[in-house]
Amino acid sequence: MANTEPQGLIAARLAYINDLFEADIGKGTIPGAVASIARHGKLAYLESFGFRDREKKLPMATDSIFRIASMTKPLVSVAIMMLAEEGRVRLVNPVSTYLPELKDLQVGVEVTGALGEPELKLEPARREMSVQDLLRHTSGLTYGQFGDSLVKKAYREANVFDPRQTTAEFVTKLSRLPLQHQPGEVWDYSMSTDVLGRVVEVISGMDLAEFIAARITDPLGMKDTGFSLTTEQAARVAEPQIDPATGTRPPMPRDLTQRPRFLSGGGGMVSTAPDYLRFAQMLLNRGELGGVRIVSRKSLALMTSDHLPPGVRFSADTYPRFEESAPMPEFGQGFGLGFCVRKETGRNPVPGSVGDFYWSGVYGSYFWVDPQEQLIAVLMLCSPDLRRHYRAMMRQLVYQALAD
Repeated sequence: MANTEPQGLIAARLAYINDLFEADIGKGTIPGAVASIARHGKLAYLESFGFRDREKKLPMATDSIFRIASMTKPLVSVAIMMLAEEGRVRLVNPVSTYLPELKDLQVGVEVTGALGEPELKLEPARREMSVQDLLRHTSGLTYGQFGDSLVKKAYREANVFDPRQTTAEFVTKLSRLPLQHQPGEVWDYSMSTDVLGRVVEVISGMDLAEFIAARITDPLGMKDTGFSLTTEQAARVAEPQIDPATGTRPPMPRDLTQRPRFLSGGGGMVSTAPDYLRFAQMLLNRGELGGVRIVSRKSLALMTSDHLPPGVRFSADTYPRFEESAPMPEFGQGFGLGFCVRKETGRNPVPGSVGDFYWSGVYGSYFWVDPQEQLIAVLMLCSPDLRRHYRAMMRQLVYQALAD
């Protein structure tokens, strides 16, 4: 464990992390991983394991680059809060204030037709979605790939997530489709943050990649984080291993050396464990790192508080009921403005602290920030099917190593 300082973590118990990943890599369960921990503002653990490409026998390195998928969302959420601090956006405002196409959206309600088949009936939204709704996933939007409702089928038929479109074209496409839910009534993990990305563009006059680079990643020294990569960086990308059941690799999106047309605020970025650790340290520092202030401490306090309204329902399509990292009340969880937040000491089957906040990516990336313990952890994997298992295991392995 080179270049680390223990910071109240027991070295012999940190070795359990090594033991777990080395054993699973040896069994062929996963190709590789990078695990990192910071405490009290200093690096306490940083290790790479296995392969970034098992079939090519290319070893994993601590600076290996990963598709972080939905761990893009916290960066875009911070971008919106920066604009709010400048008085250029109000969270209470309808989204149509900034994206007029999204005014007067209707909600799709399934009814039984004359022949007993489900049909889609449109009804007016009782209120417009707000910017706050986008941040907390209560906008009424959804993801078309999870579940099989008629609205989700309409999303798929419209090819809402077409990588060939621009963010402006994406919003136009959404404006022609019904909402899955009444705004404010259901937490449904959705394309809300992709819409936020377009809000950033309209308000700032910059495309999303340019804004995040200029205002967040460049100031924080996150040199390997963005929407596309140089040829040198692309040579460091971690890839999934071949699935023995199919003889093929799980499909990964797009050539990362090509700048995408669709800058997905919900899942389009890449990063490394050290880079994302810097972003997370800025969050733990209440908006500042190395003399650079990204957002204010009050904005971070607002973002990491529970924003789900009383009586909100939860969509079963995007998260199973027994998912310890989802904002489910039975696990003592809520959702803030871009992060899941822990509200209670009990209920959750994995360790943490009241006030910790976190999110993850579908390919296996995961991070959390624990202000009570002054602790950050970032896990990078490229093993989509096992992401939930390793998220829970990483929590157990980090907290069991605390000495004080």
